[in-house]
Amino acid sequence: MRAESQEALLKLHHAGGAVVPRRRLLDNHATPADALAAGKRAWREAELSEAQIHALERADNDALAASRAWLAQPGHHLLGWHDPDYPPQLRRIPSPPLALFVDGDPALLWHPSVAVVGSRVPTAGGRDTAYDFAHMLAASGFAVASGLAAGVDAAAHQGALAVESGLTIAVLGTGPDVPYPRENAGLMAQIAARGAVVSEHAPGTLARPSQFPSRNRILAGLALGTLVIEATLRSGALITAKLAGDYGREVFAVPGSIHNPMIRGCHQLIRDGACLVERADEVIAAVIPVAAELAATLRSRLETPISMPVETRETVVQPTRLDDPDYQNLWTALGHDPTGMDRLIERTGLTAAELSSMLLVMELEGHVSNHHGRYTRKTLSPNAPETGAGRGK
Repeated sequence: MRAESQEALLKLHHAGGAVVPRRRLLDNHATPADALAAGKRAWREAELSEAQIHALERADNDALAASRAWLAQPGHHLLGWHDPDYPPQLRRIPSPPLALFVDGDPALLWHPSVAVVGSRVPTAGGRDTAYDFAHMLAASGFAVASGLAAGVDAAAHQGALAVESGLTIAVLGTGPDVPYPRENAGLMAQIAARGAVVSEHAPGTLARPSQFPSRNRILAGLALGTLVIEATLRSGALITAKLAGDYGREVFAVPGSIHNPMIRGCHQLIRDGACLVERADEVIAAVIPVAAELAATLRSRLETPISMPVETRETVVQPTRLDDPDYQNLWTALGHDPTGMDRLIERTGLTAAELSSMLLVMELEGHVSNHHGRYTRKTLSPNAPETGAGRGK
């Protein structure tokens, strides 16, 4: 984003108030800089309040300076509603945020993810279940999204990070530089280095109770589905699950003992129509069709369609856009022997997030096979019908 547009977006973000008029203002102009330069008449036409107009005219320089300083650091990004890289899943929810502060790789927000949420004080078994489900999801190529809270959230992030090149996303209810709880500061740093830490709140924003239900809508909106592991009837995890259901996303719940009060929220979700799951592969099979839709959007964004030429003895699937250096590089790096993500990173020089997105596109199209996080070129017998490429096929 150009400096003038980033500055304008920061001012619009810090103006506060209702988000819809500010999104409308961005929709009405080519760039945030144009929207800000349009002046009071255009702001009122977009139905900004007088308080918002006043805030735009008299920007809080201290708050803006803090955000500018944070964005000046390596790996820090600001994605706005106007940006073509704004995550498509989030655009579809009723109340998408105006902007996202991202510490890490913003491209990961396009990657198919599953939210794993639950109690802040789970049983030992619940913590292990969250870790194991997240580990398998990450090993299968999905990003694991959660809220960096104590308990199930932390175990889910840790389970994903334990996978070689596993991907995870932390959605915060504080600023992107404020870990909550504080004891998860080290975990947050690991996630920023390997995945993405995301917040709609400006740097320096401290924890407030009202911000966490709002955080949950982003978590539910980014993910293809939400998995709940141990939750009481009044758990915040149930808010995330309800929002996911309202957005038309899959909702999963792990059942447990009727004597465990931490499981009653999961049982209530199942009674209300959530999918009862006992294994991660059940979750994966359910979200694969939605992942295919997201992959189509990703292909359109990357403008790298892939086709399958026929050869005489064996049909070898390979990209036709050989002028695309990244795909050509990746195809050359792939072989017929299973290759792990770390080796592909070494061979291609691409990042884990870039490779994961490209491999997922190729896998869903039937060009690549994935077995426990190791990839090979897909080959088909010339007389055999093409089969589905998803992991659940």
